[in-house]
Formats: sequence, C-alpha cells, structure tokens
Amino acid sequence: MKSFTDNNGRAWILSVNVGTLKRVRALCNVDLANIITVEPGKTPNVDLLERLASDPVLLVDVLYAVCKPEADAKNVSDEEFGQAMAGDAIELATSALLDEIIDFFPEAKRRMFQKILAATRRFETKSKLALRELLEDPELDQKIDDALEALTKSSSNSPESPESIPIP
Repeated sequence: MKSFTDNNGRAWILSVNVGTLKRVRALCNVDLANIITVEPGKTPNVDLLERLASDPVLLVDVLYAVCKPEADAKNVSDEEFGQAMAGDAIELATSALLDEIIDFFPEAKRRMFQKILAATRRFETKSKLALRELLEDPELDQKIDDALEALTKSSSNSPESPESIPIP
C-alpha cells in the first residue's frame, strides 16, 4: 500500500482492490481498471491517465473515492479533503495512486504498465530539468524585461481608438 500526506499534514493510505475500483466507478464514473489499455500491435491508450493528469478536480475526486473509508473514519468530507490538496501534495498523491493502481494488476500486465509509467516519468523528469534550466538562465529576466518593454512601447504608440478622436 502506498501513502501520501495532504497539505494539512494528514497521512492517507491508498489501497486499490476490486472494492476500491467499484467505489471509484460509482462515485466518479471512472474505471481505474482502464487507466492504460493495450491492444496488440497498437500504441497503448493512456486517455484516462491523461484525463487525470490534466484535470486536478477529477483527480482529487478519484483520490477521495479511493480514500473514502479512511476519510469517513477521520470525519473528513470531500470538500475538506479537496481543500487540503494543492501543489506538491497533488503530485505526491498522484504518484502514489498510479503506483498503487499498477500494483493491483497481475504480474504480466503490471510489468508492462510499470514500463509505460517509467517512460512517462523519465519524460516528466526531462521536462522538469529543461524548465529548471530555463528558469536559471541569467538572461531570462532580461528577455522578459525586453518583451514587456516592447509591449509597453507598442501599446503607447498604437493609434487612438475611434471614440477618442474628436469630430470637427
């Protein structure tokens, strides 16, 4: 079982089993058993994975549904759960959830999904490194200043709007 900590310091344990899949399906209309689908000779379909990655509200709803028995025991509503999820907590929870979902599957499928997830994480790491290098570029601030100055000059040199031109 994987775990994560929300922004209020509460630890949550993730356990994915058939009961969890049923609960997530009922509460969120999301089938975690189809997080990645693979057909022979085709590229793996990661539509659900991409949906969860691009929609933090859906992702946190799924996390809450996974954690619902624990949330009920802690007397934490879905609203309170969501309020404690932002930034790094979401990233850590997502990673733990994906690992737990993959661990649910039998060995052959699990190994294939682990390879796909590892490739995704390598790409994500490379993207973060490229972004960090861009942000650490000493010329970046000057480029931003130059662009803003150019925008300011172009807007102050723009022709007057028709409403501000006096009619003789």
